[in-house]
Amino acid sequence: MCEYEFSETAYTKIIFHAAKYPHQAVNGLLLAEKKTKGSIVQITDAIPLFHQCLGVTPMAEIALMQIDAYAESAGLVIAGYYAAPENFYDNQIEKAPAAKIADKIQENFKNACFAIVDNKLVSLEHKRAALQVYSYSSDSNRWSKAKYSLVNTSQTLEGVSLLLKRGAMRDVIDFDNHLDNPENDWTNQFLNQSLKDLQKLY
Repeated sequence: MCEYEFSETAYTKIIFHAAKYPHQAVNGLLLAEKKTKGSIVQITDAIPLFHQCLGVTPMAEIALMQIDAYAESAGLVIAGYYAAPENFYDNQIEKAPAAKIADKIQENFKNACFAIVDNKLVSLEHKRAALQVYSYSSDSNRWSKAKYSLVNTSQTLEGVSLLLKRGAMRDVIDFDNHLDNPENDWTNQFLNQSLKDLQKLY
């Protein structure tokens, strides 16, 4: 079974997306290096999708095609799906919104993961990683809990806490924002660069 390693950038963007819309469910895609590091899938980036209509819709299909092309151009692959449920306590995979997107990704990338944001752990004092991560078991034909880690765990959690206190989650742009205004960059290049600059300080 695969293990997953989340980069600082990927983890921070997932948490920012959930924190920007605390009263709504959100979802997004996870990008990874095409080659695994042994049995470890390296999740390098997260692409926020929606905070309004999360289902498998024509807009979701368009988003998936554009993100797939973007990933291909960057030498990456769509390797997972993340979701933050609307209800504070709905952190089980069975209650995750638009789970069919995760199934679709797994059909194309057998080592895909499904990450659920644990809303109870998303706070300004970010002490523990607020994710539950699953991989697909072909034996049982269902998503099962998987091991995962964060790159530079303590620094990543400390950085997320600092940035949440500054309100930096307002900077994250999802595909809904892009549909509202095409000038909004769903790849979040500005935020990605800001996070890289911050990482140099640690």
